[in-house]
Amino acid sequence: MKIHFVVLISFTVLVSCNTDQRIEVQVKQPMPEKRPHEMTLHGNTRVDEYFWLRDDSRKDPQVLAYLAEENQYFDKMMAHTKPLQEELFKEMTARLDPDESSVAYEQGGYWHYYRYEPGGEYAIYARRKGSMEAEEELLIDGNQRARGHDFYRLGGFEVSDDQRYVAIAEDIVGRRINRIQILDTDSGKFLPDSIDNASSGMAWSADGQYLFYLNKDTETLLAYQLMRHTLGTDSSEDVLVYEETDNTFYTSVWRSRSQAYIFLAHQNTDTTEVQVLPADEPLGTFKPFLPRETGHEYAIDHVGDRFFIRTNWNASNFRLMSASLESSADKSSWREVIAHRDDAMVQDFQVFDRWLLISEREGGLRKVRVRSLDGCTDRYLGAGEEASVMWLHSNVSVHTDTVRYGYSSLTTPGQVWEIDLNTGTTRLLKSDRVLGGFKRDNYRTSRMVVVARDGAQVPVSLVWHQSTRLDGTAPALIYAYGSYGSSMDPWFDDSVISLLDRGFVYAIAHIRGGQEMGRKWYEDGRLMHKKNTFTDFIDVTKSLQKQGTIDRSRTYAMGGSAGGLLMGAVVNMAQELYHGVVAAVPFVDVVTTMLDDSIPLTTGEFNEWGNPHEKAAYEYMLSYSPYDQVSAQDYPNMLVTTGLHDSQVQYFEPAKWVARLRDRRTDNNRLLFHINMDAGHGGASGRYRRYLETAQEYAFLVDLAHPEQRAQNSDMK
Repeated sequence: MKIHFVVLISFTVLVSCNTDQRIEVQVKQPMPEKRPHEMTLHGNTRVDEYFWLRDDSRKDPQVLAYLAEENQYFDKMMAHTKPLQEELFKEMTARLDPDESSVAYEQGGYWHYYRYEPGGEYAIYARRKGSMEAEEELLIDGNQRARGHDFYRLGGFEVSDDQRYVAIAEDIVGRRINRIQILDTDSGKFLPDSIDNASSGMAWSADGQYLFYLNKDTETLLAYQLMRHTLGTDSSEDVLVYEETDNTFYTSVWRSRSQAYIFLAHQNTDTTEVQVLPADEPLGTFKPFLPRETGHEYAIDHVGDRFFIRTNWNASNFRLMSASLESSADKSSWREVIAHRDDAMVQDFQVFDRWLLISEREGGLRKVRVRSLDGCTDRYLGAGEEASVMWLHSNVSVHTDTVRYGYSSLTTPGQVWEIDLNTGTTRLLKSDRVLGGFKRDNYRTSRMVVVARDGAQVPVSLVWHQSTRLDGTAPALIYAYGSYGSSMDPWFDDSVISLLDRGFVYAIAHIRGGQEMGRKWYEDGRLMHKKNTFTDFIDVTKSLQKQGTIDRSRTYAMGGSAGGLLMGAVVNMAQELYHGVVAAVPFVDVVTTMLDDSIPLTTGEFNEWGNPHEKAAYEYMLSYSPYDQVSAQDYPNMLVTTGLHDSQVQYFEPAKWVARLRDRRTDNNRLLFHINMDAGHGGASGRYRRYLETAQEYAFLVDLAHPEQRAQNSDMK
C-alpha cells in the first residue's frame, strides 16, 4: 500500500550569509496518503482523511515513516538557518548562571537546596545539617539519574519527617508516568521498594513508615487510585485507600504546610472536594472537608486548630474563610477572613501562626498582600514596575514571622525577597544572575489596554530594546495562552532577549480564558464564550498594527498547547495579519478529541470546552476547531511542533492538522513540522538542551523577519 506521496515546492534561500545571491531549490514536501474516515453525530458527517495517523502504540512503521519524513523535510528547509540556530543557542545558554542554585530552606534541622554544576543538564539536590556552613550531603544527582535516558524529569521529591527517607518520582519517557523510588539517607542507597505507573504527587505519614501515592489509569493516564505503601515491602502489597470513579475529576495528594494532615483533592474545572487524614493516623480513613458541590471550588490549608479556605461560595472572585475540622461540612459555620471583591481576585494564600500571605490579582497584575490574623495589619507589598509579577515563595514552616516572596518583570530577572512581618524590613535573598552581557537598562517595558470588539479591555504587556523604535518599523512577536484560567504573567524570560536584541517587540496579550482580570475573565473565554479568546488576540494584533507600534508586514504569533489551539483558530480567522506563526504542541482537533474518552484529559475537560455529545456544544466547538475549519485559503508561514510521547496533546493532532493544511492551502509559504521523538508535552528535558528547541523556533522567526541578516550578530548587543 502506498504510504504517502510528495510534491515539489520552490523555496528561495540565501546561499551565503555575506551575499544577496539567491537560488531556487526544490524540496520534497511530505503529503501523507488520504484514507477517508467518516464520523457522524447530530446528523452531521465529518470526513477525516488522516485519522489513520493515530497510533497509540507509537510503533506503526507507516506512521513512524511519515513522521521521520516530516523531520527530514524540516531539517532541509531549516538547513540554511543552522548557523543562526547555533548562534541563538550559544547566546541563550551563555546567559545561564553555571553555578545556579536555589535559596535554601530549613526543614527538620536541615537546610535543603538544589544547585547546578557548570555544564550540568539536571539539578543536584542536597542539604546541610544545622546551617549552610556545614558539610554538604548530596541526596539526588539528576545528571547521574538521567544517564542513559533520552528524556528525564524529576517530578516529585518528598522527605520523611525524620529526614531519613527521600521519595522521588521520575519520568524517563515524557508521558508523565513516573516510577517512585525511596532513598535511605543513612546508607546512601535506594531501597528495593519501587513503584511504577504513578503520578508525581506523594505524601509521607508522620512516622515515615507509609508513603501515599496515586496510581494512574493505563489508558487515560488519569491519577485515580490513592495507594498506601508500607516502607520496605513490595509494591504488589500496597493498599488501595480510595478510588475516584468519576473520570471528569483530577486527583492529587500532598501534606499540609503544618504537616499535621494529608490532603487528597479531587477537582475538575468548576468543582472541588478535599479529603483530609491526620498524618499521624496513616491507617485511618480520609474524610471530606466538605463534600463536592457542583460549581463550588475551594482550597484549604491548616494552622493550629483552624483551617483556612479559599472559596468561591457566594464569591465569584473568591474569598478567604476559616473553620474547624469538626464543623467544616457546614458552610454556615465558616467565618469570613478576607471578603470578596469585584475588582480583585484571591488567587492563592499561605497561612502562618500569626499571619496570612495572600496572592491577589488586581488590574491584571499579581500582588502580594500581608494581613495579620488579628486584623491589625493589612497592606500590599510594593511592586515598582508597571508590568510585573509578585508571588508567594516556598515558605515551608508555618511557625515564623519572616516569610519569602518573589518578584519579576519583563526586564527584571527573578528575585527572592524576605520580609520581617513585624517590622516590615525586607532583604533581597537572591536575584537571578543573567550572564552573556545582559544589562537590564538596555530594555524598556510598558503596559497598555486594547479595547476589544465587544468593549472588553484587554491588557497587553510589552518589552523591547531601548534602541528599537515603536514607530511601525519593528517586527513583533505576540504571545498568549487564554485557557483553563491560566494567566500569562509578565515574567522575565532570558530567551526572549535574543529576539529583543534583533529588533523585535515582544508582547503578551492577556486575553480572555485566563484569569488576569478575575474569574469573569475566565468565564468569558470558555465553553460557549470560547471565541472571545481568539477575537481578543486578533483585536490586540490589529490595535498594535493600527497604532503604528509594530510592523504590519512582520507580525508574528506564538502559542503552545491550548495556546496552539489559539494559533490554529487565529490563522483560520485572520491569517492576513501574520507573516509567521509558531504553534507548539497545539490542541487543534477539538471535536474528535473531546468525543474520545480514552484520550488522556478528555473527560476532565468537558467543563472547559464543552461536551460535544450535546448538539449545541458540538456545533459551537466545530465552528472554531482548527482542524475542522482548515479551508482553501492562504496561510502564514508556520512552524508546528510536537512530541511523540505527549500525553497532554497527542502527536497525531498536529500531524493531521499539518497534513490537511498542506492539502488545502493556496499559498507557497513555509509549513514546517518538527517532532521530538524522545519527548512529551514539555519538550526536551535538560537545562541546556531545552534551548535547542527554542533556538529552532526563534531562528524560524528571525529568518522570516530579517532574511538579509541570517547568521549575523545583532548590532544592538
